[in-house]
Amino acid sequence: MTEAFDAVDLITIKRDRGELTTAQIDWLIEAYTRGFVADEQMSAFAMAVLLNGMTRSEIRDLTLAMIASGERLDFSGLDKATTDKHSTGGVGDKITLPLAPLVASFGVAVPQLSGRGLGHTGGTLDKLESIAGWRADVTPEAMLAQLADVGAVICAAGSGLAPADKKLYALRDTTGTVEAIPLIASSIMSKKIAEGTSALVLDVKFGEGAFMKDIDRARELARTMVDLGRDAGVTTTALLTDMSVPLGLTIGNALEVRESLEVLEGGGPSDVVELTIALAAEMLASAGVTDADPAAALADGRAMDVWRRMIEAQGGDASAPLPRARHSEVVTASRDGILTRQQALPFGIAAWRLGAGRARQGDAVSAGAGVELHAKPGDRVAAGAPLFTLHADDEARIPRALEAVDGAWEIGDDAPAERPLIAEAIR
Repeated sequence: MTEAFDAVDLITIKRDRGELTTAQIDWLIEAYTRGFVADEQMSAFAMAVLLNGMTRSEIRDLTLAMIASGERLDFSGLDKATTDKHSTGGVGDKITLPLAPLVASFGVAVPQLSGRGLGHTGGTLDKLESIAGWRADVTPEAMLAQLADVGAVICAAGSGLAPADKKLYALRDTTGTVEAIPLIASSIMSKKIAEGTSALVLDVKFGEGAFMKDIDRARELARTMVDLGRDAGVTTTALLTDMSVPLGLTIGNALEVRESLEVLEGGGPSDVVELTIALAAEMLASAGVTDADPAAALADGRAMDVWRRMIEAQGGDASAPLPRARHSEVVTASRDGILTRQQALPFGIAAWRLGAGRARQGDAVSAGAGVELHAKPGDRVAAGAPLFTLHADDEARIPRALEAVDGAWEIGDDAPAERPLIAEAIR
């Protein structure tokens, strides 16, 4: 067959800061997906995008082309509104677990397609797989049935959704082009739009433990994704949230499930509760529910009831004890004072080294491994009091985890300045 365009010509246009047409982008993604455009050519294109950016129309066309590379889910047959949440990832970010059943308790369907962790960022599916019997793979038919009955499903995305993105994502990871905002935005939004939800709330994190360290870059990413959602007819909002400090008091799979259950029981760390309620309010509003009280649904057990039904619908035993690691080591305060600093990234790396995360796709993870924090910045501590506990099934992993957090916290005499967890909303 005669190809409509030449890959080198399109690379050259982006190299020279030109703008591609819809037809050119459609062909590039289609030809790359079927293997006509080589990886080295797409690598050059990705680098040109990283260096020179893309216009809003180019990013929209790129996103739609990646959606068109695969199948789309359709929830129009449900007799309820659908809404979803996506987080750009952080340390101790277990918000999806209490959030999905909380929103579903108000009669809104939550189809949450999630992934596994890589490196220091934990994966929602890894956390849930610490529950005995729970399975991540759900057929589209079973997903629809569960949404109609229970109202919430958290499961793995099928391979048919935006396959072009999966191919391009792997390439970006090995060519130094992960940070390109047009490619990040189109990657996230192609999957979320293909998922078929009518509304989407984005939790875009910034700070030392986030993918986007700088709030201005996080704001640019959030604005780009909100625009993409709107262009595709999906009601989309974003919250910019601070990831300078670990979220909550636990980092690791079963540890984070345990903390999520505390939230669903009406307790839990204040920052996890605050963000869960804020995101729930945004999701419900985007689905047309404006008079909801998410805090009340946590307090009275409605959200917990949905959680149990959601877990059991996917084969899980909601009452089974969660795994615990075989070994632990407690780190204590060396002096009286106030915890003034606690860096997110080193604690995330420590949890990964303890076995909670994976270095490569397909690696096994330890359900019980991770870090349990006993104090957060601003808390007063006494000499000898526990600051955090490391948990591991393999005791030999603990020394390297301790190396990761060396110098990652500090005790002083003056309380640190308070930082708002939610910096702003973008609509």
